[in-house]
Amino acid sequence: MGKQSYRVCFCFRRWFHVGVSEPPEAIESLFNQYSENGIMTVDHLHRFLVEVQKERNPKKEDVQAIIDSMDDQLNLKHPHSSDQRKGLNLEAFFKYLLSEKNSPLCPSRGVHQDMKAPLSHYFIYTGHNSYLTGNQLNSKCSAGPIKDALKRGLRGIELDLWPSSKKKDGVEVCHGGTLTAPVDLTTCLETIKNYAFDASEYPVVITFEDHLPPHLQGEVAALLTRIFDKEILLPDDSECLKEFPSPESLKGKIIISTKPPEDKAKDKENELPKSTSCHVNFPPFMKMFNHTRKKVCGQKAKHQEYPRPSASSSADEAEWGEEVPNLKGIVKTTNGSTNDKDYSDEEGSTNADGDSEKTQQNVVQAPKYRHLISMHAGKPKGGLKEWLKVEVDRVRRLSLSELQLERAVTKKYGQDIVRFTQSNVLRVYPKGLRIDSSNYNPLIAWSHGAQMVAFNMQGYGRPLWLMHGMFRANGGCGYVKKPEFLLEKTGLYRDLFDSEVNLPVKTTLKVTLYSGEGWDKEFHHTYFDACSPPDFYAKVGIAGVPGDTSSMTDQTEPIKDSWVPAWNKEFKFQLTVPELALLRIEIHERDDILQKDDFGGQTCLPVSELRQGIRAVPLHDRKGNEYKNVKLLMSFELI
Repeated sequence: MGKQSYRVCFCFRRWFHVGVSEPPEAIESLFNQYSENGIMTVDHLHRFLVEVQKERNPKKEDVQAIIDSMDDQLNLKHPHSSDQRKGLNLEAFFKYLLSEKNSPLCPSRGVHQDMKAPLSHYFIYTGHNSYLTGNQLNSKCSAGPIKDALKRGLRGIELDLWPSSKKKDGVEVCHGGTLTAPVDLTTCLETIKNYAFDASEYPVVITFEDHLPPHLQGEVAALLTRIFDKEILLPDDSECLKEFPSPESLKGKIIISTKPPEDKAKDKENELPKSTSCHVNFPPFMKMFNHTRKKVCGQKAKHQEYPRPSASSSADEAEWGEEVPNLKGIVKTTNGSTNDKDYSDEEGSTNADGDSEKTQQNVVQAPKYRHLISMHAGKPKGGLKEWLKVEVDRVRRLSLSELQLERAVTKKYGQDIVRFTQSNVLRVYPKGLRIDSSNYNPLIAWSHGAQMVAFNMQGYGRPLWLMHGMFRANGGCGYVKKPEFLLEKTGLYRDLFDSEVNLPVKTTLKVTLYSGEGWDKEFHHTYFDACSPPDFYAKVGIAGVPGDTSSMTDQTEPIKDSWVPAWNKEFKFQLTVPELALLRIEIHERDDILQKDDFGGQTCLPVSELRQGIRAVPLHDRKGNEYKNVKLLMSFELI
């Protein structure tokens, strides 16, 4: 046991013993129950795995492999066995419980859900403005965030296409109407080509927000064909798909999704010259910047720094991101009379004849570009009722902002959304005022069957941690099968957001948080507090449908001056829709002097895939990257 010193003032230092992680009393009791003479043999461990860990029919050779793998962790031989079989002492058993082999999600299951249903039957890991490195106003555009997203397992990448400000017939990617520095489209597409299937073999959907004249759409078609070749999913002769193919049948495929250009010229005398500037609908906060950028698609303005707005003035939200709101609060406070039009609308509506407002002026065909679009997008004219209309002979993608979705739910369109998403694809994206690249509560979209819940992956905060948690399911392949009740014509979804209906409790999740370790290996000893070791405490809660969501007020007491806190705290959560429930865990470090909590780690886990028993739960940093050493010892039981 070592010592650490902390400076109290210029003249004095305080010394603290560095504690060693020790088995909690409950773990020691279990070891005594499943061992003999201080040794846990293969038979003992097998019984422990079946009775405590709830594992089904573990093979004896696999149990022996666990013991063999702990040879360097003080394994002992059974003193009374004729064949001198190996076993685990208490310390080795405790280290096994905290090892990667004992994770809360089964690593050996991999992709285990049915992947042969239509694409519309799955939640799809999706990014928003996937090329941005920071805020939505003046950060740089780069292929780096696209690479990072694909390596994390994202299957939905968004690119905003604009005429290049440098090359006559070039195309660049940037956030239009802002001071973001653009990146060349070729660089983005080649990055997708190189990393699309590193983390998952299932299809990648590239959504274009297209601001190009027809001749540049032809250039994009040539680029796509050259870079991806046969990897691109091509629609059949009918162009519009009648049903989306399955992820299984689309392994290794690239799906292009955008609003297709018109087949025929509608008005030749209104043809735009190729050098014309593109029209942009600026949100209100951008009008003050109009003078800094003379042309959106012409000469590029000099890049200017602009301070990143704070998501919240509170110290807690600055450290952790804004708290995820309960869906009941969203539904009750959203003003249903507000206009459906959102300033961040990414898809223009179409007129009564089916021609988009943007393409009414297009006078040349882009047949090659159109032929590459297999997932058609667009909004029919007429508002929500028309947008959500299900067509018999074609499927499509619809995009709604988070505000438009909330208003749709408020206006009692919830059942229409669920019906639409049973065969079509709904993409939800952040409202335009999220200039700091913050995110929203994804549960309202998932609970209504929205497949592509687009998030700003370059940010951090609680909503993003929920996104990470959802897609840890199904082997982290980027596709998670929707619950069956969202795929049925009638069912539970009718009552999900009805505050007057009390759904029956399906199961109760009992969580016990024993202890934590690893912070002293991850951080300098003065990282949390310059005067003493940290005071860690934990918050545990559920994010899910309104009836299941719990506030993060359930917490442990702070353990003073300890790098190896032992809380031994039990939590219980009654769940009506466990299929959509996410277990949230946050570790805070109490700072009484500054009156705010320091960040000690977080994780979010899909309840439907939790392994019961005592598990080692790895923690992640603000951006969702797993720490090398920091983990919690917890137990999970479904009652």
